[in-house]
Amino acid sequence: MADLSDPKTALHKYLQGTRENLIWKLDGLSEREARLPRTPTGNNLLGVLKHCLHVEAGYFGPTFGREFPTPEELVPVQVLEDDPQACWYAREDETKDGLIDLYRRVGVFADQTIEQLPLDAPGRVPWWGPGGQGVTLQMIIVHVISDLARHAGHADIMREQHDGAIGVRREKTNVPHDHDWPAYVTKLTKLADQFE
Repeated sequence: MADLSDPKTALHKYLQGTRENLIWKLDGLSEREARLPRTPTGNNLLGVLKHCLHVEAGYFGPTFGREFPTPEELVPVQVLEDDPQACWYAREDETKDGLIDLYRRVGVFADQTIEQLPLDAPGRVPWWGPGGQGVTLQMIIVHVISDLARHAGHADIMREQHDGAIGVRREKTNVPHDHDWPAYVTKLTKLADQFE
């Protein structure tokens, strides 16, 4: 069991947990199901994972003077200038399993940055505006956890809408399994309707 009284260990544990939450939301989905747009703005489960791997590769790489070992696997900045959504969807030549593998390798890369540097290690975020570029490792870990948790929430909803799979982890969802969900939804709808 990790010593969660150590701030770095605690932050690292929650970052790793959020990664795993994102990955399991793709479990059992076909390529089509993983890529299918699920919102009016095109959000899709595989695109969320691809975006998150780019978030980690950037914040735990160039911010601290490091480069991901195989940068050709990431979306280049020039491509993002032409297609700002390029890291939000899987190209035809990318696969669900391939992107999950890439995300796991990006996680190892990010973990190395976290393990090798102290929390007060200075960094610089080149894509943040003037005055907001100087950071510490601790600030970046918190920022990335916040960003990934937000996207994990998106993935939670998209997966639930797809097939009802819910919760933090498949083996322990933190959601009651024997609850009468249709009755619960009816109850909430009646409460909401009182405010028409």
